[in-house]
Amino acid sequence: MYTCGICTMDVCRTGEIEKGPKNCPCKDEIIEESKIEYKKEENYLLARNSALVEAEGYCKKTRIEEIMDFAKKCKYKKIGIAFCIGFKKETKILHDILSKNGFQVESVICKSGSISKSIIGINREEQVRPYCEHEAMCNPIGQAKLLNKANTDLNLMFGLCVGHDSLFIKYSKAPITVMAVKDRVLGHNPIQAIYLADSYYKSKLFPKE
Repeated sequence: MYTCGICTMDVCRTGEIEKGPKNCPCKDEIIEESKIEYKKEENYLLARNSALVEAEGYCKKTRIEEIMDFAKKCKYKKIGIAFCIGFKKETKILHDILSKNGFQVESVICKSGSISKSIIGINREEQVRPYCEHEAMCNPIGQAKLLNKANTDLNLMFGLCVGHDSLFIKYSKAPITVMAVKDRVLGHNPIQAIYLADSYYKSKLFPKE
């Protein structure tokens, strides 16, 4: 059982592994296995360049700047964007930014195929809009396969819903990074609920005793 989320020792940062608790992942044999994986060419490239981007842009560059820096260091030319239809305006701007910075951009919307939700057993009463005769489902598998077909070097997830993002990650052949995640209530800033977990969102996030 790993409990890093509630650990107060942070030996992983200091290197004093022997002082860590018995269940500290730093002491697990899997760590040595992971070191071997970093020697593989693609893993080495991704890990090294992300470390360089972190150091060069630390508290200075926005995420979109860091994504572009990372892509350039990895010599990625073609970037895919898997985006939510609710982010269409933002995707147009992102598409333009990436293009102007020399990248070839492939963007695929979540509703690709206009597939009825009925194929996954959703009836009218279970739809977001029950009054609609045809409510198109999000198609993250299709998004991934279309970007695979386009031979993208790097894919950006831009506002995909919970679960849809899981399927996109499962089927994408290219490495993935996240531009933004979906949280309609908090303006796509889900961590805000954690900041308010002891106040406004306490009754929503914790079971009643």
